Amino acid sequence: MIVVITGNGKGKTTSSLGMAMRALGRGKRVLMVQFIKGPWQSGEDLAVEMFSRERMSDSSIGKGELVFKKMGLGFVGILGDKLPFSDHVKAAKEALEYIKSEFDNFDLVVMDEVNNAVKLNLIAKEEVLGIIENTPLEKIVVLTGRDACDEFIQRADLVSEVKEIKHPFNDGELAKINLEF
Repeated sequence: MIVVITGNGKGKTTSSLGMAMRALGRGKRVLMVQFIKGPWQSGEDLAVEMFSRERMSDSSIGKGELVFKKMGLGFVGILGDKLPFSDHVKAAKEALEYIKSEFDNFDLVVMDEVNNAVKLNLIAKEEVLGIIENTPLEKIVVLTGRDACDEFIQRADLVSEVKEIKHPFNDGELAKINLEF
């Protein structure tokens, strides 16, 4: 099953993390790869440490496994990004190759902000479609990020759009801890 979570509102990554928590609770193996988010530590990074393999093996929530890889280098071309575009391309391609190599080993695969990576021309949509084209129904693949391409939406079994109605950023406020990272 292919799930696309897109739109300009907050909550796309959070929604995919909720799916990951449900899968872990059922003893499933979860892979989450972040394509854009950079080296700064976010709340989800801290939470993931609580679900490490060692802690989960003694847990009552099941015997699932979470592999969380933050492979992006940060925002591309905005908010003070000084990295060459080619560095972002290389990081996105490495993330995609990692997913290809591990895809069959997981029950739930989250490609966080992959829609953004495609929109920014870091990777080609055809590369992503090549990975997900023969996904069996029992495996769930989640593609998140703004501006999902039409091909992802057409291929998906479930599409959700997260719509911004109001946001403090529009009044000049910067990102807030616990809300956005």
